[in-house]
Amino acid sequence: MADKPQTLRDTDDEARRLARVLVRGARFMALAVNDPEDGYPSASRVLTGTDADAAPVILVSGLSTHTTALAADPRCSLLAGEPGKGDPLAHPRISVQSDAEKVARDGPDHLRIRSRFLHRHPKAQLYVDFPDFCFFRLVPRKASLNGGFGRAYQLKGSDLLIPEPGITSEWVQLQNALENMKEGAACLAAKIGAKIDADWRFGGADRAGLDIIGGDFQLRHEFETLLPSPQSVLDYISSMAYQTGQLPEI
Repeated sequence: MADKPQTLRDTDDEARRLARVLVRGARFMALAVNDPEDGYPSASRVLTGTDADAAPVILVSGLSTHTTALAADPRCSLLAGEPGKGDPLAHPRISVQSDAEKVARDGPDHLRIRSRFLHRHPKAQLYVDFPDFCFFRLVPRKASLNGGFGRAYQLKGSDLLIPEPGITSEWVQLQNALENMKEGAACLAAKIGAKIDADWRFGGADRAGLDIIGGDFQLRHEFETLLPSPQSVLDYISSMAYQTGQLPEI
């Protein structure tokens, strides 16, 4: 009897990198939850950010059906990856099965998560502190990556997370400092070949990479290796600026 064709490829570093870029670079994702009344899946669109360890973060209203669903059953799934020209199925996407963890407003993680989310979505400042709104961390358990036709992979949740993430006050200060470094963001856009002309700014930073935002577009740039400190991130931006012929003030 002939062997069945293998539908999954061996997960390699290239697949892991693509998966990280898709999740960490998403401005929004589709969120699927289990309806507590009848158990049927229910999907909606949510704004997404990331925590310092790259776990996806959402800000939701207590009045929404998906918030009620997550409170009843924390199991959920996220879908990231936007189609471009041509066949939508030819473009990469990833489905991430996760466990939702509500972030206590008076807990030690809230201020960090709130700050990171607002750097990515400044318009959320209008409602982030409403009493019925709250953050959830969506901790990845496993993921299914489709990098295009014939490129399917299974990943572990740990493939999407940053080990020993930066959660010290110095990393928070770095996030604030990057707000005023638009020249550095423009250099990064040039380095990674951004195809749109936009007023680029940094939307986030962590040990694994940088996020830049230009209007309605967001791009994720991953470092080759994890950087050990906020200063090493600044040094990276400075070095990159020299390579592109511009030097931002750091």
